[in-house]
Amino acid sequence: MSESSRRHDAEARQAAGEAAGEASVRETDAGSTVDPRTGTPEGAAGSQERIAELQERAAELEDRWRRALADLDNLRKRVSRDAARVRAEERARAAAEWLPVLDNLERALDHADTDPASVVEGLRAIRDQALDVLARLGFPRRDDTGTRFDPARHEAVGVLAQEGTPDGTVLHVVQPAYGEGEQQLRPALVVVSKAE
Repeated sequence: MSESSRRHDAEARQAAGEAAGEASVRETDAGSTVDPRTGTPEGAAGSQERIAELQERAAELEDRWRRALADLDNLRKRVSRDAARVRAEERARAAAEWLPVLDNLERALDHADTDPASVVEGLRAIRDQALDVLARLGFPRRDDTGTRFDPARHEAVGVLAQEGTPDGTVLHVVQPAYGEGEQQLRPALVVVSKAE
């Protein structure tokens, strides 16, 4: 398109826009103008009223917006405080569950110079107590010996060939797992069977 054609098109568009602007406001019999889109008078008094209404509405909406922001900020702070309080309560509850275990370990150490058999027996009782605490907290110990190897629940640390045992069977648990599914604290370290 040539430069003169572009200029001619621009002038035509400008003239059409001015004509459309003049047509959008028509004059009434009394000599005042009416906006054809809204039907409201566009005289000085009508315009001032409309501007005042719009300013009032804008101020009202801005006030509502500021109140909503303040409410949201207060909610965010309250949720943060509540979450911190709940975390602190849960930490205290879990620590309180372990206090008897710690007390029994200290008693066992106090009697370490006495009969070694009774100390070993006491340590077994303390281990059982610790397992009970973990189970009450939702993380029971799993015995995976003889189960099928599952990478989500087990971590293989060794493979042994063993006759009469299906391939992928857990033969020995090196380190037990605690918990199940999404509540699993750690996977079990296992030795797995392999077909020859």
